[in-house]
Amino acid sequence: MALTHFDGKGDAHMVDVSDKPVTARIATAQGWVKMRPETLQMITDGQAGKGDVAAVARLAGIMGAKKTPDLIPLCHPLPVTKAAVEITPDPELPGLRIEASVKTSGQTGVEMEALTAVSIAALTIYDMVKAVDRAMEIGGIRVSLKDGGKSGRYVAE
Repeated sequence: MALTHFDGKGDAHMVDVSDKPVTARIATAQGWVKMRPETLQMITDGQAGKGDVAAVARLAGIMGAKKTPDLIPLCHPLPVTKAAVEITPDPELPGLRIEASVKTSGQTGVEMEALTAVSIAALTIYDMVKAVDRAMEIGGIRVSLKDGGKSGRYVAE
């Protein structure tokens, strides 16, 4: 299978999607931030010094989805019609689980927007509580669902 972001000479380029039909597209991504149990408790108790960690991270993730083509050089600017970020405490992790869903009607998918939303939300969580837990770990970032377009539906195992 050929990589679409390289031309015949091997140079990087933006994929031409002008001949593709406009279709409804959705992508969901997920990830997590592991932390000490005391840090998670501080967040869920609303005791973080910088404010409501989940609320700020949720907004940052949504903003990240909308700014994706400014951050990733070969991403197409898309009319994002919905961006949602859910942040859920998970005592078993321990930490916060992040899920982002992004929708558009366009000629290319929104996987990168969903991945960016999760990544920016995770980085925001880290930034907001790093003063008390510098050992936090960010991981598990992946596309869990993609639908629409020529390649159809993908659901992660």
